[in-house]
Amino acid sequence: MKSIINLLLISSANRVFLALHQSFNTMSVKRIWHGWTTPKNAEIYQELLHRKIFPGIEAKEIQGYHCVEVFRRDLEDEVEFVTIMTFDSLQDVIEFQGEDYEKCYVPDTAQKVLKRWDKVATHFEAIEKRVHRLL
Repeated sequence: MKSIINLLLISSANRVFLALHQSFNTMSVKRIWHGWTTPKNAEIYQELLHRKIFPGIEAKEIQGYHCVEVFRRDLEDEVEFVTIMTFDSLQDVIEFQGEDYEKCYVPDTAQKVLKRWDKVATHFEAIEKRVHRLL
């Protein structure tokens, strides 16, 4: 039984390494957007992202959409959020947002708790990802 478990762990580790190796060697498009809210609404917005907005994006089942990262910075009188979405190509971004792909994606529920937000998202081609140590 122990050798089967070890084999499964080795097999799983190899698949993870292969997947990481492939993703690091594949160029991607990063969609970056900023929004700001009040300290009072920050937790509400964060929960909204987690429970409604991100699951809604995932439900679109866009083949070339990979992930979203969220960053938070508490300032003196507001809280800044940055999202970075990763897509395989600009065409996948268009599939997500439409022909006017730079237009921001801010559902009505989010607009109610945000103070202000970027009206457009910026897009960058990822040209290198160097990993020193896996987390």
